[in-house]
Amino acid sequence: MRRAGLIAALVAVALLLPASAFAHAALLRTVPEASGTVNAAPRQVALTYSEAVEPRFAIVSVTDAAGRQETAGPPRRSPTDADTLLVPLKHVGEGWYLVYWRAISVDGHPVRGAFTFAVGPNAGPAPQFVIPSTSETAATPKLITARWIAFLSVMLSIGLLALRLAIARPVVRRVSGTHLRHVSIAFFVTAVVGLVAIPVYLLLATADFALRSVFAIDALLPLVRASAFGRGYLDLELCFALFVVAGAVAIWVDRPDRERRSVAELLAFAGAAAAAAATLLVPGASGHPAQTSPRGLALTLDWLHLASGSLWIGGLAGLLVLWRSLPVATRVTGLVVAVPRFSNVALGSVLVLTGSGTVAAYLHLPTFSSLWQTSYGQAILVKVGLLVVAVALASVNLLRTKPSLRADGNVAVGAARQLRRLVGGEVAIVAAAIFVAAILSSLPPPSKALASVGNASARVGPGPVVAVAQKNGYRLQLRVTPNRAAVPNDFTVRLTRDGKPVRGADVLIRVAMLDMEMGEQEYRLRETAPGVYTHAAPALVMVGHWGLSFDVTPRGSQQPFDVLIVDHATG
Repeated sequence: MRRAGLIAALVAVALLLPASAFAHAALLRTVPEASGTVNAAPRQVALTYSEAVEPRFAIVSVTDAAGRQETAGPPRRSPTDADTLLVPLKHVGEGWYLVYWRAISVDGHPVRGAFTFAVGPNAGPAPQFVIPSTSETAATPKLITARWIAFLSVMLSIGLLALRLAIARPVVRRVSGTHLRHVSIAFFVTAVVGLVAIPVYLLLATADFALRSVFAIDALLPLVRASAFGRGYLDLELCFALFVVAGAVAIWVDRPDRERRSVAELLAFAGAAAAAAATLLVPGASGHPAQTSPRGLALTLDWLHLASGSLWIGGLAGLLVLWRSLPVATRVTGLVVAVPRFSNVALGSVLVLTGSGTVAAYLHLPTFSSLWQTSYGQAILVKVGLLVVAVALASVNLLRTKPSLRADGNVAVGAARQLRRLVGGEVAIVAAAIFVAAILSSLPPPSKALASVGNASARVGPGPVVAVAQKNGYRLQLRVTPNRAAVPNDFTVRLTRDGKPVRGADVLIRVAMLDMEMGEQEYRLRETAPGVYTHAAPALVMVGHWGLSFDVTPRGSQQPFDVLIVDHATG
């Protein structure tokens, strides 16, 4: 007992440890240095990311000014650093080279970027490279639909089994001539759909991420366990398969005509419940919650959200099946037994669903305005709107339809018909909310850096940036050219006070992606003329919105200050 308690405590502490600061793979440093010049031709390009990316999903292209490919082989992992990819090069000559990269983050989101370097000493001016798109998303209609079918079938089967084994079980004992066979069949149908849909979605996603045809099964199968995302969905398939087997055993040994369960029935029920709990834990462990701090709280909230949603929608679907399967003469009597029991479960599920979703949104959204300013927040609003409508229908059932079922004659029969219509509407709306959740889980949560953009001095871009800010008696003229993603950009600060240039200041620029969590880059600007501080870097590695914070420390005892602008960079 003590050893088990100690293990549980250690697991809890491990889960509560903060997650990594990065939710998506960010390129931290390169060799050769981005926008830099090397005198001797490099034999390879090294790219170090914020997390380990799988080389078999990574694409790294190195081309010269004429567009000729200079790589001598595919990317491979560095033997000394799991976060670094190495790309061998041919013998390159003097000139400029474009490195274009694409990688898959741990949670399955694709990210892209590009940078340039020169081989000198007479490389000449940087040419205008033709750069592929640096914008990509996992929220494609095909992947969202496949993900929705997989999760909907899993949640339905778990909720249907809960209704069959726990909620509707007394109907058989209290209403003669009834059975739960059709509810059991519905469980097996949704379980088979889920068992097929999970690997189909995994193959579709792997094909998209590996840029291969979904029909190239021989090439895809070795890749499905090559990423944490793929391993997560294989674990989901395994856990769900165990749940289906456990559920089948529990249905087989269950005798609903007996009031007291046997030891075998209790053990089978407990096994099915444990397998369901494990199944619902896997999606969070391989998705956004596992990358959110505090990790333990995020995983718990995700599990509660999925569990309560499964009981709600699966129970609703089970009531429809039960309504259809009950003999007309005993339909109202059977519903009088099942509906109040399900109403209590549904009420608790809605409360848990609402509470866990609210706290999870608080963890994922850095600001309240992120709800309407980001795609992630807008998806949450749509999901909330659908659930509000579903709760309104559930309230009608709870307050009007359920009491009417206990009335006599035509009133009870009419209440049963109304129950069928309202429950059918609830199922459709909750299924639509799960579809929005599939979109939500395919979008990257907004960056925590959004919390600071309310203090932004200006919102600029797209196109070359010229902005002026006043702070602590200083005037800053800020320039970013050409303000395009994946190319070297010139960052310039002209610092003056009382019309005179301010010399000898320490000027640092911090660059943070606002559309997704990618970490922060820092560059120190060099004074190239009196009061003029510049630096060139491919810091804007992706299309989207960026927070550019210019930290200024004047020489002497003057108080340091910073100026923040929100920039929109295009490709």
